[in-house]
Amino acid sequence: MTLDPVLRANSPRYTPEPTPWPSIFIHGGVTVLWLVLLLGAFTFTGIFAWSVGLVYVAYDTVLLGFTFVQTWALRGPRPAPRVGPPADLAVIVAAHNEAAVLPVTLAALFAQTMPPKRIVIADDGSTDATGNLLTRDFGLTPPPSGQIADSATYPGLAWLRLPHGGKAAALNVALGAIDCEVVLTVDADTLLEPGAIAAIRAAFAADATLVAATGVLTPVCDGSVGGRLFEWFQAYEYIRNFLSRYAWEQVGGLLLISGAFAGFRRDAVIAVGGFDRDCLVEDYELIHRLRRHAARAGLDWTTAVVGGARARTTAPADLAAFLRQRRRWFGGFLQTQYWYRDMVGDRRYGHLGTWMLPVKAFDTLQPVFGLTAFFLLVWYLALGRVHVLLPVAVVIGTKIVIDLAFHLWSIRLYRHWAGGAPMGSAAAIAASLVEPFSFQLLRHTGAALGWVTFLSGRQTWGKQSRGGLVRG
Repeated sequence: MTLDPVLRANSPRYTPEPTPWPSIFIHGGVTVLWLVLLLGAFTFTGIFAWSVGLVYVAYDTVLLGFTFVQTWALRGPRPAPRVGPPADLAVIVAAHNEAAVLPVTLAALFAQTMPPKRIVIADDGSTDATGNLLTRDFGLTPPPSGQIADSATYPGLAWLRLPHGGKAAALNVALGAIDCEVVLTVDADTLLEPGAIAAIRAAFAADATLVAATGVLTPVCDGSVGGRLFEWFQAYEYIRNFLSRYAWEQVGGLLLISGAFAGFRRDAVIAVGGFDRDCLVEDYELIHRLRRHAARAGLDWTTAVVGGARARTTAPADLAAFLRQRRRWFGGFLQTQYWYRDMVGDRRYGHLGTWMLPVKAFDTLQPVFGLTAFFLLVWYLALGRVHVLLPVAVVIGTKIVIDLAFHLWSIRLYRHWAGGAPMGSAAAIAASLVEPFSFQLLRHTGAALGWVTFLSGRQTWGKQSRGGLVRG
C-alpha cells in the first residue's frame, strides 16, 4: 500500500494555498508586538520598560485561567465508563535500535487487561541486537526486508523488517500490514499500564466520530542526579500539558496527540495519506491534516485525551539530550504551523481555527518573548535600575503565587482524572519557585534552537538514553 499520492493530495505542503489575511495579521501582529516591546525597553519608563515581560506573564496567566475553567468539571465524580463492544485494535511499535527496552515494552503489552488483537514490531533498519532478541526470546523468524513474519510462540506478535527510513515511514508500512479498526502507536521506550489499551478501545467504541486519541504519559529518566532533577521538572510539565490538552478538547481544539502512545482510526489515517516522513513531529502534523480534511469534507471527526489510558515514557535525563529533544519538537511545530498557516483564523475549523491556531501563532514567538524578558532583567540589574526592578519584582512574585496555586490545583485534578500523579504537593511548591528561572529558560533555549532547525531544514530521528525504563 502506497500512501504518498494520498498524502500529496491532502497536505498543503505540496499544494499550498494563498495565506489568508487573518493568518498574516495574526502572525505578523505577534512579530510586530515583540519588536515594539523590545524598542520600548529603551524608551518606556518604570515598569513599562519591561513590557515584553508583562505581555509574556499575562499570556501565560490567561492560558492557566483557560485551563482552570475548562478542567473545572474534573473535580467531581468520574463518570462511569460507557459499556459496549470494544473496538478492534492493533499495536504498532516502531523501533530503531531499541533492543535494550523492547523486552519491557512488550511485557507491558502482553500484560494488558484487554490485550490487542495484533502487535507489530516495525523494525526500522535496526543494527543493534534487536533481531537476535526477537529471534531468541519471542519465537520470530527474520522475514525478508519489507515483509512480515508471525511469532511461533506469541500469538498476534509479528516482526516487520524494513530498511531504515524513519519512524513515519515504518508506521505507514505497518498500517498496510494490519486490518484492525483502531491502530495504537507505541514507542519502543513507552510502557503501558495494564488498563491502558482497554481505556483506548472503550473510547473509540463509545464515540464513532473519534479519529485520534492520546493517552496520558508520565516521564521517566535514569537514576543519576541529573536524571532525577530533569524527571522532577518534566513530571509537572507533563501534568500541566495533559490538563491543557483536556481543556482544548472541551472546545474542539485538541491538536497534540502524543505519538509515543496514541490511538487512531485506521481508515481515517489512510484517507489522508498516513504519516508525513518529512515532518519532525509526524504525529502533530497528522492531526492538522485530519482536521483539515474533515472540515473540507464535512466530516464530524474529533480528537480526545483519555485520562484512564496511562503509560510511562523515557524522557531526556541530561541537558544535551533535553535541548536536542526540544529543538526537534519546536522545529517540527514551526514546520507544521507554516504548512497549515491557511487554517489560522479560518472559521471553517471552528474553535480550532479561531482559538487554538491563533494561540499557536503566538507560541511561535513565546520563547523569544520569555528569553527577551529574562535578559532585560539581567540588563536592568547590571545597570542598577531599581525603579524598574522593584515593580517587576511585584509582578513576578504575584505570578509565582498564581503558578503555585495552579500547581496544587492541577495535581489534585490530575490525581482524580488520571488516577495518580508523579509528584506530590511539596515537590510542586518547590517547582513553582525554581522553574521560572531554570527549567523554563531551558525550554525556551531549546525552542530557540528549534528556530534554527526549522530555518535550516534539518531533520532527525532523534536518539537518547533509555536508562529510565530499564533502571529496575
